[in-house]
Amino acid sequence: MQHLEREITDPVLLCDTKGQLNPNAIGFARKPLIESNLRGHFLRKKRWNYWCIFGTEIVFSVTVSHFDYAAACSVYFLNYENQRFYEKSLILPFAKSMKLAPKAFEEYRFSHEGLIIELIERKNQTFMSVKTQDFDGEPLQADLKIDHPASRDSLNVVIPRNRNLFQLTGKHLNLPVSGIVRIGDQPFTFDPADSFAVLDCSRGVWPRETAKNWAVASQLVFGKEIGLNFGGKWTDGSGMTENAFIVDGRLTKIHEDVLFNYVKSDYTAPWEIQTKFSDDVHLTFTPFFERTAESNLRLLKSEVHQLFGYFNGYVRYADGRKLRIRQLLGAVEEQYAKW
Repeated sequence: MQHLEREITDPVLLCDTKGQLNPNAIGFARKPLIESNLRGHFLRKKRWNYWCIFGTEIVFSVTVSHFDYAAACSVYFLNYENQRFYEKSLILPFAKSMKLAPKAFEEYRFSHEGLIIELIERKNQTFMSVKTQDFDGEPLQADLKIDHPASRDSLNVVIPRNRNLFQLTGKHLNLPVSGIVRIGDQPFTFDPADSFAVLDCSRGVWPRETAKNWAVASQLVFGKEIGLNFGGKWTDGSGMTENAFIVDGRLTKIHEDVLFNYVKSDYTAPWEIQTKFSDDVHLTFTPFFERTAESNLRLLKSEVHQLFGYFNGYVRYADGRKLRIRQLLGAVEEQYAKW
């Protein structure tokens, strides 16, 4: 069995004065207590905020990222019923004027080639606005309010490779969403009773090549707000994991590596996700849609296979009880990056 991971309960800086990993930051926290103060490591720092919002009709996603030498932004949506999908992506070399704050819930604005993304913070609420006149040939207007009460747990983990290669990842699940995404003349409404956002806020120094798996869900099922987060490959051997689940705002940490078993020749076949040593996580994921995204630039090459579908199985609380998972909407992915 893997060892228990250290829990952080007081605010701490990610880096020391030299820009290297602060050993006191290694661990996990239930609140965003670890502050990213990245410095140095020219061309190696990676920062991104990935929002994935699960509504009753569509999933809507916004990503803003910066890799020192380039900024990348994307917006996509998927209609569950007819599987209409569209993604608009932009890559800007260097983009020094674009900044991502050290903390997850801070304001930023992006505007380029007719795509405008704004996030404004007001008392534990994020107001998201996205506008473009050309989104699959139609105008897009999104106006959403995302609640992130301080009382809710989140998963905040520092993954250490060494003093110069490390990553702070914050996964904020089950954030209630209200508002409208309008594509052309069709509005899609989000009700906070059953629409939930995921925020993946990551800051760190990555190796030149990486491979990773990720599984995530954030839904209301049988009256419980359930969030799942599991990762693989990139955390293996580090002594830390990004594995946990959250029920009605309370986090249960999984201290084991999780194995992703899937068919690379057919990503749409069912995936099996299980803990390495125990049976604390035993899930099957059945996809209904595959999103692919590729970049092939001089400094940035990546390939993503992201699947949307349903989780079934169970996860186990620390006291041994099982939480049954039935038809829980979410996503899994495989990503390779040379960046």
